[in-house]
Amino acid sequence: MFVPILDDAPVRRIKRPWVTYGFIAACTLIYVLFQSGWVAPERGWAVVSFGLIPSVLFGDAVLPAGYAFVPAWTTLGTSLFLHGGFVHLAGNMLFLWVFGDNVEDDLGHLRYVIFLLLCGVGAGLAHAASAANVDAPLVGASGVVSGVVAAYVMLHPQVKVWVLLFYRVPLRLRAFWIIGAWGVFQAGNALLSGATDIAWWAHVGGFVTGAVLVIALKRPDVRLFDRDLRARIQRRGERPAQGPA
Repeated sequence: MFVPILDDAPVRRIKRPWVTYGFIAACTLIYVLFQSGWVAPERGWAVVSFGLIPSVLFGDAVLPAGYAFVPAWTTLGTSLFLHGGFVHLAGNMLFLWVFGDNVEDDLGHLRYVIFLLLCGVGAGLAHAASAANVDAPLVGASGVVSGVVAAYVMLHPQVKVWVLLFYRVPLRLRAFWIIGAWGVFQAGNALLSGATDIAWWAHVGGFVTGAVLVIALKRPDVRLFDRDLRARIQRRGERPAQGPA
């Protein structure tokens, strides 16, 4: 649908978004070392052992001997660091790169770690409860990214974001319109697409979890819906730009 490139929101409270950088680095390193086949033979068992399998999570099935390296409930976390391919990884990490730094800035490092993990748990549970194929493993940080995107639009709906619409047309639009359209697209597919390889309900679960958590975990001095931005504009006697773009 679209690819985010960069946004206009500065980071004001932290020097660097170290948690965002760390998450991107961990996902990339795990993919390169264990899934890509570039460094060592691809380890397909990793997806089975550390991916989220609904039937195993709920105790209706068990993994074959030699695959159960961690308790089933921990796959709500381990599955977030594995991906289904390079495009899957690159797309998730790009969204996190563009939107994650500002959410980390507005929550603080520690609360942002908690936020990311809980968004992943919410996404995993939503998928597990709705999966058509309960024996297929779920991997990827898409649910985490969905939570970050939801938090971003709750915090900064008026910020303008450069995107590539349909992966080729550059546009600069307010986050409200971009993420709003993205959210409708995710929910529509979750409701209408039926059985598919894409875990649409994980996206929806992560989005809803992120929207709720940002209210509780944001810094006390951070105001939702760009009210900080409006206050700064009023103090400087500036007028906000008009129109959706």
